[in-house]
Amino acid sequence: MPSDLVFVTGASGFLGAHVVQQLLERGYRVRATARGAKADALQASYASYGSQFHVVKIADLASDQFPDAVKGVDAVLHLATPMPGKISFEDQLKIAVDATLNVLVQAEKAGVKRFVVTSSIASVGMLPATPGASYTDKDWMPVTKEMAIGSKSPLAVYAVSKKLAEQALWAWADKHPHVDVTTLNPTFFFGPLAKNFPIPPVPTMSTFSTNYIVYNLLFPNGVFPPVGTTYIDVRDVAKAHVRALESPPAKDVGGRKRVILSSPHGWSLAQLLAFLAEKRPALKDRLTKVPTPTKVDLLPLDWDRVEKVLGLRKSDFYTKEETFLQTVDELVQIEDGWRKAGHSIKKPKL
Repeated sequence: MPSDLVFVTGASGFLGAHVVQQLLERGYRVRATARGAKADALQASYASYGSQFHVVKIADLASDQFPDAVKGVDAVLHLATPMPGKISFEDQLKIAVDATLNVLVQAEKAGVKRFVVTSSIASVGMLPATPGASYTDKDWMPVTKEMAIGSKSPLAVYAVSKKLAEQALWAWADKHPHVDVTTLNPTFFFGPLAKNFPIPPVPTMSTFSTNYIVYNLLFPNGVFPPVGTTYIDVRDVAKAHVRALESPPAKDVGGRKRVILSSPHGWSLAQLLAFLAEKRPALKDRLTKVPTPTKVDLLPLDWDRVEKVLGLRKSDFYTKEETFLQTVDELVQIEDGWRKAGHSIKKPKL
């Protein structure tokens, strides 16, 4: 409940910044984790919140001991995860599991009884196990650790790392029924950056996070990865994290709180490009000329379950027009700032 102290990992990321912003605006106190110099920059970003926001330096969530960091904490939001391409496949898989369990174990020892963990649709699979049905908490993507490593695909390894970390979490939760656990499994999320998110002075594509997929469409030869067009606004994902802190216990909502999230609003890429050309005619000539799919993808969610656990209805989600227009406007604004500073802009690699 508001005024509680919430321990947040991954607070400096695209999603993490929105989660922190919404927590602070709702009255929560936040203790965020960061490494090295990033910790000082993160603290400075929220200086206006005074003692309501504090950063603790933790070098390695997977192996460090940090009892003081979780002392007095009421709840944990674990968002941090190793990203594809930065470390070996084997290390990525191991760290994802070890970090999740290390945070849980240390916080539980300190008396924390509520955990919210960011998982992914990647751990669930892109289609429910039963054709035509909604997702359930028993749906898991079928790719194994060995299959992912053998594929040499960073995205496959990322998906399996999320699955293994989440499965380890639920195995732990089953042995600790006194602890309230929620996992959130969003699809790709897009949207504007949080107001406290720092914009680097030189072009840095990692700034865009998953928005780089939308940014790619602003180049004549830009392509959209073959992953379908399901999405959710990053602000809605952040809202779901805050709501999960305040959700009823599992016994009151029919069991395990594993919630798959996606926007209720579907759009094909062809419709999106036509919309952008209409609303932002100055961008028309630079939009991708690569043929785009006309299929509208919508994930088959159990919306009654989403409302029961998180109190969110379809009408609570940002519209597709809001999400994509605000995202594109900000991407162009950031790009213009870099150009005015004398930097050249290149299409990001997918």
